[in-house]
Amino acid sequence: MSNQPNSKRYADIPQYVVRWATIITPVAIAIGAAVALFLIALDAVTALRQANGWLLYLLPLAGAAIGFAYFRWGKSVEAGNLQIIDEIHRPGGGVPSRMAPFVLVGTIITHLFGGSAGREGTAVQIGGSIASSFDRWVLQRLPSQFFHLAHDDRRQLLQAGMAAGFGAVFGTPITGAVFALEVLSVSRIRLTAIIPCLLAAFIGDRTVARLGVLHTQYPHLSLASMGLPPIDSLMLIKVSVAAIAFGISSWLFIACAHGVRATLKRYVAIPWLRPVIGAFIIIALTLAIGSRDYLGLGVTAPAQSVSIVSSFADGGAKPFSWLLKIIFTSVTVGSGFKGGEVTPIFFIGASLGNALAVLLHAPVALFAALGFVAVFAGATNTPIACTIMGLELFGIDAAIYMALACLLAFLASGRRSLYQKIEHEKSPA
Repeated sequence: MSNQPNSKRYADIPQYVVRWATIITPVAIAIGAAVALFLIALDAVTALRQANGWLLYLLPLAGAAIGFAYFRWGKSVEAGNLQIIDEIHRPGGGVPSRMAPFVLVGTIITHLFGGSAGREGTAVQIGGSIASSFDRWVLQRLPSQFFHLAHDDRRQLLQAGMAAGFGAVFGTPITGAVFALEVLSVSRIRLTAIIPCLLAAFIGDRTVARLGVLHTQYPHLSLASMGLPPIDSLMLIKVSVAAIAFGISSWLFIACAHGVRATLKRYVAIPWLRPVIGAFIIIALTLAIGSRDYLGLGVTAPAQSVSIVSSFADGGAKPFSWLLKIIFTSVTVGSGFKGGEVTPIFFIGASLGNALAVLLHAPVALFAALGFVAVFAGATNTPIACTIMGLELFGIDAAIYMALACLLAFLASGRRSLYQKIEHEKSPA
């Protein structure tokens, strides 16, 4: 514990806030602008792909291009989100500046030609890359020691970059800040980074909004309109059963994605050939099931198709839509395409929630929302951030159910995580 008098310690707080606000503001604005550009491009290529179905058959060429580019010029940034997290844990040379353009272009190509991937990985990598580059090319060159960052400060700057990217891409700034803190450790959170993370997430989100980029609007839940009291014993039991299923689906997705990656790495020696093989599998799966519902982000889709948004309505998803999305996304990201996994996880959770609502005779919109956040909680070991995301996206009316679903899914999902290399024991010890 510090021996400083309380008056001295409190006097340092304004200086601490002013310092971080000065550092974070330009970084977060740059990240927000880059994320806005990314979202605009993503919407454009998604519309182009949906209007031109033949683009799917060029996915192997796209995979070869991405794979070769990373093999030839992008080895230093291939680890993606894990590289940023490693740099936060053990600060070294910083995150390479080339990470942002590499992952942005790779993700756009993936979605243009039909890969089943997300967007949060790209946003987080953009945030980490810009934050690290700002430190390397601006802060370290300033004459004033006021802006020079120690190792612990660099950790916080990278966390803030992650928060800005995540909060900006989904329009959930509080979630972005808490996610950047929580994803680094299952058992403890470094609260010293809360101020830069919150500042970065809010500024990044506001920058996206100021640039006119709109986020998907999900239904705000009202328990009264569903005929439910604030707390219902039977519904708590149903939510608990569903949450265990959400956690198992998180485990299944991680196992499949890691399994595809490990299998291709073991049997395919040429790195750039792995996404080519993945692309042919995606094309074969699409032709086999006779549907393109599981390509791309899956946030929205043409009429009569399954998507995240459609899963909030009766009949908006098929009984095994969640399993098909697991397969499509595991092959896509496991073979080396870029983009991330979180938006597909939202699809998996919402469509599984839709199916479970039918089985458990529960409100479809409520269970789709619970699956949306709970499968994410299980896959990333971030139940607190995911509970907050549920409140930011769907309102506070179902807060008790959101918290219960995220906690139980986290506990039921096993010890592995998308963003942690080692396995963790999920216990208080």
